[in-house]
Amino acid sequence: MDLNKRKTIRHLTQSGLIAPFILLLGPHELAYGATLFGVRVWPAEDYTRVTLESDETLQVSQQLIKDPNRLVVDIQGIDLNNKIKEIVAKIKSDDPYISGVRVGQYQPKIVRLVFDLKEEVLPQLFPLEPAGSYQHRLVLDLYPKNPPDPMTVFLKKNVKVEDDDPIAAIAKKNSEIIPPIISQNKAPAIRSNKFNRIITVALDPGHGGEDPGAIGARGSKEKDVVLSIAKRIQNQLGGLSEFRILMTRDSDFFVPLGVRVQKARKVQADLFISIHADAFVLPSAKGASVFALSQQGASSTTARWMANKENSADLIGGLNIKTKDAEVAKLLLDMATTAQIKDSLKLGSAVIKEIGGFANLHSKGVEQASFAVLKAPDIPSILVETAFISNPDEELKLLDDSYQNKIAEAISKGIFNYLEKNPPIVRQS
Repeated sequence: MDLNKRKTIRHLTQSGLIAPFILLLGPHELAYGATLFGVRVWPAEDYTRVTLESDETLQVSQQLIKDPNRLVVDIQGIDLNNKIKEIVAKIKSDDPYISGVRVGQYQPKIVRLVFDLKEEVLPQLFPLEPAGSYQHRLVLDLYPKNPPDPMTVFLKKNVKVEDDDPIAAIAKKNSEIIPPIISQNKAPAIRSNKFNRIITVALDPGHGGEDPGAIGARGSKEKDVVLSIAKRIQNQLGGLSEFRILMTRDSDFFVPLGVRVQKARKVQADLFISIHADAFVLPSAKGASVFALSQQGASSTTARWMANKENSADLIGGLNIKTKDAEVAKLLLDMATTAQIKDSLKLGSAVIKEIGGFANLHSKGVEQASFAVLKAPDIPSILVETAFISNPDEELKLLDDSYQNKIAEAISKGIFNYLEKNPPIVRQS
């Protein structure tokens, strides 16, 4: 629409003269307020996220209605157009919390969205300032009002024949064992060894949802590559009776950095492994790296740069900083201990030794920097950069099933070797 036509419609609206003719105008003629660039929906077991991206901040109000459960969201500053209508087709039947959505012109310059809900939710609706490649975003997160207990859910997904604790027994009785995610991927070539108890490993595929992570020259996204690698590790270690595996995300959705740590702690994880495939300012950068936490400054300029980049994930992915969870996460991330760092360095050394057996290494030793996601005070934690997706040659490797299998197997072997030398203590009942 040209500028003069746009001004005329705005004048008519402000004067009240446009109301009788509003239904005569097509959808493009109505889009004279904020311009929408994208409407995205990210369903997940944890929560469903709906994002509207626009060229200016949108003003909104919301209202929850029961019998049946609905969420009404009024968006000011826009009018009904084809872009906002896209949300209807983007709500899928398997969405855990939304059964459908209706869109309509509630008033001039106010669009109403009515979400039909499958259960009661606690909505979080908040704006995000421009970050990364995004402009202004309006984020609507729908969390279940009565979420299941994290430990019970975890045990149901990790039923082991040897489990003899009461919760695991109930989980085993009421659920089926989940089959391997990547059936063609065999368990790693490590010998079975009975530890003094079952080991819980938290696998953390970086980024996800709104946050694609680094993007390669061929358009491959870090979030997709690392999720695939993490699932291969899950399949390898999860196939052994000694291990339970927690995935901080098992599909394409965003998890804030602090929440990733909280998830691991809620299931009493013994180890935390964050998987990445980052980019650097120079496309020639190559090689895998392993990082542990540092409270004394980064071990290299590259380590500092990469930590700062990873720590900005919450800005890209979209964190509601006003929530209580964010406050809890901030407190948690200030609690890392010297003992945790010492054990993390041992774990990192075991993993990088295995990776170095077949892949290029960016650094032969474990580097250190202040990665927020590694700050669990009581869990040895490492971040593995599997390769540089910004390097065209390494991007091809990251997209190759064989390389992904080798990386996954190396990480699995490294974990196993670390545990053989540093067996976990028996937990007090």
